[in-house]
Amino acid sequence: MTDLLVLGGTVVTATGSRRADVAVDGGRIVAVEPDLSSLAAGAERVIDASGLLVLPGVVDVHTHTRVATDAEPDRFFQDSVAAAFGGTTTFLAFNNPGTGSSASAERSLLAGLGEWRAATRSDSAIDYGVSLVISGRMDDPIAELPAVIDAGVPTCKAFMVFDFRLDDARLYEAVRTMGARAGRLQVHCEDPVLLDAAVDAALQRGDVLPRYHATTRPAYVEAVATARATAFARMAGAPVHVVHLSSVAALDEVRRARAAGVAVSAETCPHYLVMTAELYDDPDPASCARFIISPPLRTPADRDALWEALADGSLDLVASDHVPDRLSVELLPVSHPDEHRKLEPV
Repeated sequence: MTDLLVLGGTVVTATGSRRADVAVDGGRIVAVEPDLSSLAAGAERVIDASGLLVLPGVVDVHTHTRVATDAEPDRFFQDSVAAAFGGTTTFLAFNNPGTGSSASAERSLLAGLGEWRAATRSDSAIDYGVSLVISGRMDDPIAELPAVIDAGVPTCKAFMVFDFRLDDARLYEAVRTMGARAGRLQVHCEDPVLLDAAVDAALQRGDVLPRYHATTRPAYVEAVATARATAFARMAGAPVHVVHLSSVAALDEVRRARAAGVAVSAETCPHYLVMTAELYDDPDPASCARFIISPPLRTPADRDALWEALADGSLDLVASDHVPDRLSVELLPVSHPDEHRKLEPV
């Protein structure tokens, strides 16, 4: 007897793909063979996978899945169900301090870990874990990193931009400290000096519509930050992971670091593989705003290079960077750059 028999598909594994049948019993794969059709008569369920790919469950290492709230008590669970329907069986989520978390969680990694685990316990249809966000607003997050790793969280994320970013000195210490305990820091690589200067210049020109988002974040802003993050890893003798890589310029820095012996891994995301900056040309601001992401969408040449990098191993994986928020910001007309600074996102 077999619980499930998958016949006629192309089975994809870490080492290649081949035409094979798959037998599952008691929730476990018990056989992957060229022909298991003789088991069909005793199987509880048979799936004809002819012309289809049969893959292991997807592991999504980069999501911002939100925890449940009083207003949306099923939010985390619903996201996990959606992931399962898409073939994802394990996901890592960032704890996003500042989005409904307590004051203590915003100031302490360990407090945030306890709060997040309590909020998500027994609330997922699939396996999941957490990658903690290291905020520059925290009291002493570097000192907490060894205890965080001992608590079963070997990956954390730091930002080089935004008002909660880590400065360079603490970013280096985070890379070094994580690596010393067999952990790995994930880094959002955009240069804050170049980015802030570009944003200020755009505001002074009155370029405040969504379509100007990409022009304030050119590829070299990502590349400069990627080079600095990998240089920190090189000096520390520690690994580093570059999240949501979007451009050829940043990809070149990853390749250069690897050639120098740096233990750097990098991911890209589905949106960078299928969409391009041409979407920012939409004259409708509301439509354009749907594609405001950081780093922004890039050129067709960048998109094609990312596919090639996946094929040759320069990029290690694809992660979703899933952020389950709604488009709820009202796009207001702005007549003066200073007014833009006063607008708060909903």
